[in-house]
Amino acid sequence: MNYYENEIKALKKSGRYRSREVLDYSLKDFASNDYLGLSHNRELHKKTCQELDRFEVHSTKASLLVNGYHQIHKDFEDALCRANDFEDGVVLGSGFNANIALIEALVRKGDTLFMDELYHASGLLASNLESVDVIFFRHNDMNELKTLLENSNAKRKIVAVEGIYSMDGDLCSKEVFEICQKQDTLLIVDEAHSSGVIGDKLMGVFDYYGIEIKPNHIKMGTLGKAYGSFGAYILASAHIVDYLINRAKPIIYATSLSLYDTLLAHNSLRYILQNSENLKSEISKRQKILEDILDIKVDGLIVPIYIGNNRKVVEIKEKLKDDGYAIGAIRQPTVKSAILRVIVRVGESSDELKELCQKIKKAI
Repeated sequence: MNYYENEIKALKKSGRYRSREVLDYSLKDFASNDYLGLSHNRELHKKTCQELDRFEVHSTKASLLVNGYHQIHKDFEDALCRANDFEDGVVLGSGFNANIALIEALVRKGDTLFMDELYHASGLLASNLESVDVIFFRHNDMNELKTLLENSNAKRKIVAVEGIYSMDGDLCSKEVFEICQKQDTLLIVDEAHSSGVIGDKLMGVFDYYGIEIKPNHIKMGTLGKAYGSFGAYILASAHIVDYLINRAKPIIYATSLSLYDTLLAHNSLRYILQNSENLKSEISKRQKILEDILDIKVDGLIVPIYIGNNRKVVEIKEKLKDDGYAIGAIRQPTVKSAILRVIVRVGESSDELKELCQKIKKAI
């Protein structure tokens, strides 16, 4: 019996059907979130393997609270706190799990979550929990957010935004920090796509805006993007991290982050901090190419190009694939209307980017 045959037929008819594709190393990668090309850095990989080989174990074996918390985890958490000026932090399995952990644990009875309408799917999923009272505000509309907060009688108010939005590629408003400070509101900032990409030290949107870290600030970041590893972290005040360790199910009930991924991310953090000036120069170079050829300005490395037709966006993606380039073709429900999603990665040369931009210009 094909239990979901009709649903699959409907997806194919609407142009929203998806399938897995084995990674083709021959393609120039302008699709992945490996923003700085660190997934290809063999020295980081070798260094990590050598360091891990000195330990008695190579896997974590348990959750953070049941013999699965290693010095490797603590050292990385401490390094993240120093680099980002936060008081405490905790590492966990993925950015998806980090959002589930934050929202499920922080939003208690009598509290209200105020979430940007374009927040990541993991946050949207968590907000659907029966226990979560959520109000969505228009994307980056600080006037609406301010009004909603002023009119709320919630015990605790919690705002959730992204540093750089994963599909639109735009920054959260700097005003959100001021509003949340005045309203004594907790602020969750998902830095999955901004950490390692913007800021004086490339630490993300707090760094970019020069925000002084306050007790109401919570930063979530992923390690599977700019850091070229896997996993995630949450940075906050010590009492919030302490609370999460005691209440957040994805932290309590999951095996702790792998030692290899933690060590690799730690080495990547060191690499980013030590090479920030050169990396910022390479990022700026790619942003300039994009503006010169396609007349598109971006704050980070995500480039959304509106197409509006599901079949057309796939056709363009496949045509560029035939030419040797991998880009994203993003359709509903991930976005409201179909877009090409191009990542102008430091991992590919500026000459390749120029050629790709010319091909995209011709295609659209």
